[in-house]
Amino acid sequence: MDLEKAPEPAGGEGCLVVAIRLPVRIVVLVLVVPVRMVWDALVVAARFLGDTVFRPVGRAVLWVGRAVFVWPLVGLWRYVLVPLGTALRWLGTVLLVVPAVALYRWVLTPLGHAAVWFHACVLTPLGRGLAVCAAAVRDGLLWLGRRLVVVPSVWLYRWVLTPAGHALLWCGKGLVALGALLVTGLGGVLYWTTRVLVVLPALAVWRWVLVPVGRVLGVVAREAGAALGHAWRIAGYVSFAVGRAFAALVRWTVVEPARWVYRSVLTPVGHVVRDAVLRPVAEAARSAGRVTRHTLRSVGVTVRQVRSDVRRALLGERGTPGTQGVQEVKKSLR
Repeated sequence: MDLEKAPEPAGGEGCLVVAIRLPVRIVVLVLVVPVRMVWDALVVAARFLGDTVFRPVGRAVLWVGRAVFVWPLVGLWRYVLVPLGTALRWLGTVLLVVPAVALYRWVLTPLGHAAVWFHACVLTPLGRGLAVCAAAVRDGLLWLGRRLVVVPSVWLYRWVLTPAGHALLWCGKGLVALGALLVTGLGGVLYWTTRVLVVLPALAVWRWVLVPVGRVLGVVAREAGAALGHAWRIAGYVSFAVGRAFAALVRWTVVEPARWVYRSVLTPVGHVVRDAVLRPVAEAARSAGRVTRHTLRSVGVTVRQVRSDVRRALLGERGTPGTQGVQEVKKSLR
């Protein structure tokens, strides 16, 4: 009999699992590959935008926020509120604290001492006398209450209420026993009725319908989850391959030609322009600057010499007797 049994699938999986797995994985793979490629494209675009747009904009917004909000608030706190608070504290000390201390020391303290004396010498003896009178009245009321209320109440409880209570308790026990008997009978009838009409059919439906259906649905859900993870990984590989192909296409169609143009065309042209045009122009500009500075320096020296000659011709040499009077006149005019 054992030799006639069909071999079970590997891993202890049933035929239902094997029959469901392949179509579920194919369908999930077809559905997931476009989603994964779109997801990877969105991730790349988000990273590019974050590095090129959002981060600089965030830094600019942060700087503007500091310039518009933080620095004015700091200046307001440091140069307006702190001095104003210091002034208000000084005014509060002068206008409130000092008068309050004087009021406490010279008015409230003497009033407090007078109140303590009045309490000790007047209120305390009066209170003690009132306490003695209240104690006497309390003792009288307690004696009257004991004689007029407590003793009659104890007699009524012992000889009237206690026998009536025992009789009522015995009647209540009989009624409770009768009710319990009726409830037990009705409960048994309802139990067996509910068991036959509800519990047994529900148990049969659970055991022979819901459990098999739940197992099938569990297998389908488990295989769908496994297929989704497998398809997501495969879609990642496909998306990575497509991304690499697109990057290679962009590199060989845009980046490498641009690099070749920059290296083979623009760089030699730039060197020729630098060596043939910019450097001679710069040398000519520096030479013109040197000539201009030398000319201006010579003109300045000539002007100083002419001014010195004119001063000597009009006023004479410094320190000579003829010029001392002229210098004294100039000082007096100043």
